[in-house]
Amino acid sequence: MSTKSRSTIPLNASRNRLKSVNPQNIRALATDGDGTLLRDGRMGRQVVAALRRWRQAGKKVLLITGETPEQLCDFPHLELYDRVVAENGALLLHCGNHRERKLAKPPPQRLINALKKAGLERLHRGRLIFQAELKDARKIKRVLRETGTTWQLIHNKNELMIVPPGVSKATGLSAILKELKIRRQQVIAIGDAENDLAMFENCGLAVAVHNAQPRLKKESDVVTAGNFGKGIAELIDWLLPDQKRRPPRTGKNSPRNSNSKDNGRS
Repeated sequence: MSTKSRSTIPLNASRNRLKSVNPQNIRALATDGDGTLLRDGRMGRQVVAALRRWRQAGKKVLLITGETPEQLCDFPHLELYDRVVAENGALLLHCGNHRERKLAKPPPQRLINALKKAGLERLHRGRLIFQAELKDARKIKRVLRETGTTWQLIHNKNELMIVPPGVSKATGLSAILKELKIRRQQVIAIGDAENDLAMFENCGLAVAVHNAQPRLKKESDVVTAGNFGKGIAELIDWLLPDQKRRPPRTGKNSPRNSNSKDNGRS
């Protein structure tokens, strides 16, 4: 790719897929919630407007999050999502009728008992997964080892999740796509943290928002110029066929400049 192209399209050379993406063929956005769509638990008006335009164009919005159904009660604008994968891929929610579908088996009782006795700073149990503090990682690893379970310890920024074997955001996304009859090549996945990496392997294009962790930026196809939801709004502006198609801006969005200052509230 020429130097000129690199200055207008934010690509990682090892995963160059943007040039083969036709915006009109994209049918869904699969996005993480907190830290991607939301900033400090809030969604900016620009983001809300962009998501509404996307849905009005007949496209799907899929929320893929590590949060539990109880935590999602406070999630803003749930009406904008066609489907929600909660608990890091373990639970599928239908926003319209509030139905739930479990995508994994519940934790064995021996694991529940051992975690309760492990002296953890915090242990929150969802429908199928557990959430805990990062500083308790060593204790949790010992519990998993001593109980002989195959449950996984997943990092999510400053939090840990204990999830069923084989479950990830990728498997949850696969369940939605099968239900909606959408091919993975027709989906753009957007995230900010390490637990979004699995989702990046199950999509047509992997996008990291500008405030994402360095490892995620390195593994993405595109890094937005905007932080949080502003980056998603920027992406939608490029994707919608009735808008002037402009690839997501580069600005200071390369992994080499990941410590740059916030360039706008979402």
